[in-house]
Amino acid sequence: MKNMGEMNNTGKNPFQIFQDEFPELAGRFNDLVDAQRSLKGMDPKTKQLVNIAIQTANHNPIGVKMHAQMAKNQGASRDEILGAVVMNLHLSGLSTVLDCLPSALEGLGSVEE
Repeated sequence: MKNMGEMNNTGKNPFQIFQDEFPELAGRFNDLVDAQRSLKGMDPKTKQLVNIAIQTANHNPIGVKMHAQMAKNQGASRDEILGAVVMNLHLSGLSTVLDCLPSALEGLGSVEE
């Protein structure tokens, strides 16, 4: 599976291809994401940590990396981000955690200190 920052043979990341090929659908998807971000009840950092846990449970290292970057930008610590991945250990198993932990670290490393 490619990492979020990796380009494929078109030179674009997969989400950019989605936006280029299906602009109306991508726009509606972005509207949904904006609506979810505006939900009350959790602060932005907590929402990103929950997203990391969900992406880990879904075996999606690309999503883990992307949300790790966003969580760090929202003030999440390294321990909080990695903790969101490893909390899946008893729920999703060791292989899921091992698949996603490197992506969380990549996401942390790709954000400017």
